Amino acid sequence: MEETSKTIKKRPKRIAIITVALVILAISSIAFWICYQAMKAESHARYMGIMKSSAQNVSRTIRGVEMNAKNVFEEVAEHLDSAEDVIKALESKAYFNLDVKGYFAAFEPNYFPEKGIWFEPYIYQPDARGFEYRQVGSARHNYMKSSWYLKAKATRATFWSDPYYYYDGTSMSGHYCTFVKPLYSEGGKLICVCGADMTFEWMEQELEWQDETSRRNALLNKYHPNTVFDYYTILLDKDGTCIAHPQNKVVSITDKDIIRDLADKKSGVANMDIDGVPCTLFYGPIDFVDWTMAIVVPKQDILRPMLPIAIVLSLAGVIGFLVVWLALRRIQTTTEDKEVKTDEKVD
Repeated sequence: MEETSKTIKKRPKRIAIITVALVILAISSIAFWICYQAMKAESHARYMGIMKSSAQNVSRTIRGVEMNAKNVFEEVAEHLDSAEDVIKALESKAYFNLDVKGYFAAFEPNYFPEKGIWFEPYIYQPDARGFEYRQVGSARHNYMKSSWYLKAKATRATFWSDPYYYYDGTSMSGHYCTFVKPLYSEGGKLICVCGADMTFEWMEQELEWQDETSRRNALLNKYHPNTVFDYYTILLDKDGTCIAHPQNKVVSITDKDIIRDLADKKSGVANMDIDGVPCTLFYGPIDFVDWTMAIVVPKQDILRPMLPIAIVLSLAGVIGFLVVWLALRRIQTTTEDKEVKTDEKVD
C-alpha cells in the first residue's frame, strides 16, 4: 500500500518532466527553424549582392573595352588612305586599355590592291612587354568566312561575338570574345570589320580577384557567423556554357529552366549538384553582353553557421531541463520531509 502511494506521488513529477521536455523540444525546434529561415534569407541577400557587385564590375570593364575600342576604330576610319596608316592608327590607341589582348581591322578583298585579298593587320599583346604587329589574314585564316565577319556585314552594327577558342601554337592561343564594329564608306559600302579581342584568361583572374575581395571584406563579413567561405564565381554564356571560371571549377548547366533564364537575361536561384556536391547557384545578367554572372555556393557554406546555433540551442535545452528537474526534485524532497514531520506529530 505504501509503495502504491509513492508511485502515485511520483506520477505528477514524471508528467511534469515529460511536459517540460516536450515544451523545451518544441521551443528549440521552432527557434532553430526561425534561425534557419533567417540564415537562408541572409544568404540569399548576401550572395545575390556579391553576384550583382561582381557583374557591375565586369560590366564596367566591358564598357571600358568598348569605349576604347571605338576610339581605336575611329582612328582607323580617319586613316584609310594607306595600309601603313591603318597599322599606325591601330598602334596609336592600343595602349589605352591593357585589358584588350589585340586590335585588328579585317578589310574587304583588294581594298588595298598591293595587300591582296586578305589584309588583316593585327596589333596584339603577347606579354607584358607591350604590343606587336603582324599580318594574320591569309587563305589559311580566311576571316571573310568567320561568323563575326558575316554577322557584321549582315547586322551593320557593333556587337560582342560568341566566345571562341583561338589556336596558333603561340602565347596568343586561348579563349576569346571579340567586340566587333564594321566600317563603311560614305556610299554605304563595307570597307572593313574592326575588332578588339578580350581573353577569358584575364576574366578568370578578375573573377578570382572578385571572390578574394568579397571574402576579405571586413564590412561585408563583420556580423557573419561563418569564417570559411568556399563559394566561387563563374561566367555563363546564354546557352549555359561555362566560359570563365576558377581552375578546376567548370560548371555544366543542363537545366532547361536555368538556360531559359540565361537566354532571357533573368536573375534566379537554383539548387543543383556540382561534382557530387550539393550547391546553390545565384545568377544574374551582365549589362552590354549576353553573359550571366553566377555565384556557386556549396550548401555546407550556407548550413555551416547553423552548427553553433544548434549547439547553443541544445545546451540551453539541456540546462533548462536540468534546472526544472532539480527544482521538481527539491520540491518533492521538501514535500516528503513535511509529510514525515506531520506523521511524527500525529504518532
